[in-house]
Amino acid sequence: MVFVRHALPGERVRVEVTEETTRFLRADAVEILEASPDRVVPPCRYAGPGRCGGCDWQHASLDAQRRLKGDVVAEQLRRLARIEREVVVEEVPGAKDGLGWRTRVQFAALPDGRLGLRKHRSHDILPIDACLIAHPEVEAVGAEGHEWPGAAAVEVIASAGGDRAVVVAPRPRRSVAVPDLEADASILLDQGKGRTVPRRGSGVLHERVGDREFRVAGSGFWQVHPGAAEILLDAVLTYAAPEPGEWALDLYCGVGLFAAGLAEGVGAEGAVFGLESEAAAVRDARANLRDLPQARVERGRVEEALDRFQIERADLVVVDPPRTGLGRDVVERIAALTPQRIVYVSCDPATLARDLAWLAERGYPLTDLRAFDAFPMTHHVECVALLVKG
Repeated sequence: MVFVRHALPGERVRVEVTEETTRFLRADAVEILEASPDRVVPPCRYAGPGRCGGCDWQHASLDAQRRLKGDVVAEQLRRLARIEREVVVEEVPGAKDGLGWRTRVQFAALPDGRLGLRKHRSHDILPIDACLIAHPEVEAVGAEGHEWPGAAAVEVIASAGGDRAVVVAPRPRRSVAVPDLEADASILLDQGKGRTVPRRGSGVLHERVGDREFRVAGSGFWQVHPGAAEILLDAVLTYAAPEPGEWALDLYCGVGLFAAGLAEGVGAEGAVFGLESEAAAVRDARANLRDLPQARVERGRVEEALDRFQIERADLVVVDPPRTGLGRDVVERIAALTPQRIVYVSCDPATLARDLAWLAERGYPLTDLRAFDAFPMTHHVECVALLVKG
């Protein structure tokens, strides 16, 4: 089997093998002999074989990208969960022509301090002077136009609330000379394991979804597409349909985006219990939910914290795990709570399909699913699935 990057279905191409394993080959399409009608000229001059690894599909039209992503999700559902379903990937507002959407960009630094992005499946760094998928407010900082002596990586963040931050990861036993930037931004030093220390400014960013504001400290997790948080929250609440008085769980709750919506839905007579493993995110979530006393957030890994906090039942459960998915043990623990509804938010179709198969075995078949193009020009896709107790 050969996986060919920079090619499209139906094309005849000449390839160059880039990686060989005992089970498959990886290759790049270095010459297009017969082009697909979906092929376009990549808008970015850094895209292409042997160049930047950030964008997978700049050579495909946006419609084709979404069809391909839908095909991938459908294939994983069919192969791993035996679910036959057509999947339509929806556009997420806020990315004209699929560009200018990424509000968090991490650049790697060369030994001389120049910034760039890594090549595909490589530690090699390609110096760049601009990133076309970066949000305009990220590019306004002008980080790529400066040298960063002593830095290993530089992350630039722009929030919906108008805040900017630059998170600098120094090389071992090195200090970093921060250049004068083109736009105001907090400067944070990355101390590893998600810990940052402000060097200039507070380092707290503010994101807005509807009429609610969320604080996110440092480089804490938030959706990188400017329209993703709102559209995912709407999808989750539509599927979860929280009712007054219900008891809801928000697992892997981050800074409390879904917990806030659930808490408003269950009202003062209901309750929402959130679990999150990152200490900074827990602090942010508690601050973000302070006006909702029916919501409580605790720190812990879902694998052990449900038992530690003696959670024995729930009316509905929302999960938003990392790419590794839930895993069998967490699936079994959630099913044991006998919720009526489970809403599963996923950024990896393979682990989603695997977990859906296990949940179906425990009486929770897939009822509905939506997919969103929250990462244009890349192969990534965000899914929201509804499972109702059978």
